[in-house]
Amino acid sequence: MAKLESNIELEAAAFRRLLAHLDERKDAQNIDLMNLAGFCRNCLSKWYQAAGEERGIEIEYEDARELVYGMPYSEWKEKHQQKATPEQLERFNNIEATKNEIDKRKD
Repeated sequence: MAKLESNIELEAAAFRRLLAHLDERKDAQNIDLMNLAGFCRNCLSKWYQAAGEERGIEIEYEDARELVYGMPYSEWKEKHQQKATPEQLERFNNIEATKNEIDKRKD
């Protein structure tokens, strides 16, 4: 495969497409994303903020969230966030407990 010269542009376009896809799929709740993929919209916001800090650009977490959610988080939460079911919470807690156990073994 030829080396891509516009790698940053392609990555940025893919990121924008991911955000558009998540915006189209508001039914995909953060807890579902965490349970299935290990990340959610809030994770993307934190990664965006961290990428800025690594480059000397200060980005407020709420500003990063607004970029990812396409609106202030409080507004998105009010309009689109559903209450997690007991099953979703149980799965999330089990996954977190497993991750914590693995981390303990690494130490």
